[in-house]
Amino acid sequence: MKLIKRIIKGHKILIKWYQEKLKLSDYQLLWLVFFKGVIITIIFYKLL
Repeated sequence: MKLIKRIIKGHKILIKWYQEKLKLSDYQLLWLVFFKGVIITIIFYKLL
């Protein structure tokens, strides 16, 4: 359980860093991640 908590804590820190670096609100960050997922899915679909 300690490992999972450390991973989650590190992930939250990384997300906050990206959000501050790109000057994004929570809403903008969610849209960015959504479209990133769509693009990656399309790329994988085309490759396979």
